[in-house]
Amino acid sequence: MNLDLTGKHALVCGGSQGIGRAAAIELAALGADVTLLARSREALDAALAILPKTHATQQHATIATDMREHAELRAKVEATANAHPIQILVNNSGGPPGGPANAATPDEFRNAFEQHLVAAQVILQAVLPGMKASAYGRIVNVISISVKEPIRDLGVSNTVRWAVASWAKTLASELASHGITVNNVLPGYTQTQRLEQILADRSKATGKSSAEIKQAILATVPAGRFAKPAEIANVIAFLATPAAAFVNGVNIPVDGGRTLSL
Repeated sequence: MNLDLTGKHALVCGGSQGIGRAAAIELAALGADVTLLARSREALDAALAILPKTHATQQHATIATDMREHAELRAKVEATANAHPIQILVNNSGGPPGGPANAATPDEFRNAFEQHLVAAQVILQAVLPGMKASAYGRIVNVISISVKEPIRDLGVSNTVRWAVASWAKTLASELASHGITVNNVLPGYTQTQRLEQILADRSKATGKSSAEIKQAILATVPAGRFAKPAEIANVIAFLATPAAAFVNGVNIPVDGGRTLSL
């Protein structure tokens, strides 16, 4: 099985923590040059320091920018891609605040679409020329199992995740002839800051303790535990490799069996 990413350049969004950082580590371990993108320069520097190097010519870098600042985002990603064409894109961004869809303001929906769907389109157009020239592209979108089954009290997130999934499925057909695949990884409950936020929000909304909320969530996961970021990262990294060349346009839940639909 060809898992070698030597000579490939990966851009990992949200790469300073959680699933993004774990994905960056796995891609680097397979030989890719990795550029981390996130808002915090300090967090980026800390993540950059732990990326492995498997060969002498391997180079890693960072881009500090906000996914919602589209002009700056485009300029910085284009500059990176022009200097070192990007063949692997991991779209990954923090989820919107919780709450029911019926109570969300129009601005909450607009902000979520700007951060997720519109930002992903901006980055896509910046990296696509390099992928086409290389005849090799791997776009992996880290979304959510809400693409399969909406999650209670995550109304805005459920909505925008579906939009990103549909965008990705459309791109998969459009770009396949260029040697580019587009796939979605759907994490279940994973040990990240996002999970801590969900636990705290539900505790506040219900008056129950975080421990009670945690046990209720775990009762819905056949595996009986939360995922580790590295377990999600393993799937992301595989989809980026030559071995996954014929996997295209699919949603892959990584959720310990929680999703009940096929």
